[in-house]
Parts: sequence; C-alpha cells; structure tokens
Amino acid sequence: MAKVKTFEENLSEIDGIIEKLEGGMDLDESMKEYEKAMKLLEKSGAILEKAEGKIKKVMEKNGEIIVEDFE
Repeated sequence: MAKVKTFEENLSEIDGIIEKLEGGMDLDESMKEYEKAMKLLEKSGAILEKAEGKIKKVMEKNGEIIVEDFE
C-alpha cells in the first residue's frame, strides 16, 4: 500500500516539478509533469479542506472559554 503524502511533501514535490519545468524539457515530458503537479495540487487542496474543518476558534468571553467552528 502506498504511503499517503503529507501536505508539505506534496508542496515539496510540486516545487521540484516547477524547477524541472523551468529548466526546460520536451513537450510530452512537460505535459506529464504538469498533470502530476495538478493532481498533487488537488490532493493538497483536499488536505487543506479537511484541516479547515478541524480548526476551532477559541475565544474568551466573560472569563469562559468558548470553542466555535472555524468559518
């Protein structure tokens, strides 16, 4: 079973792809790398959405801690 990459690992891989694309390569290889980067961006977006759902806003009101969903 393949290891699920973290958000940071995805970003690092996307950075590597950008460097390759900037360095120049043939069109077919460029398209493959671009497609790979877009899939990584999609996965990263899903990770961010999941994290956002878990974030809670904590605030103090009248000496009491209130936890609310992040908007």
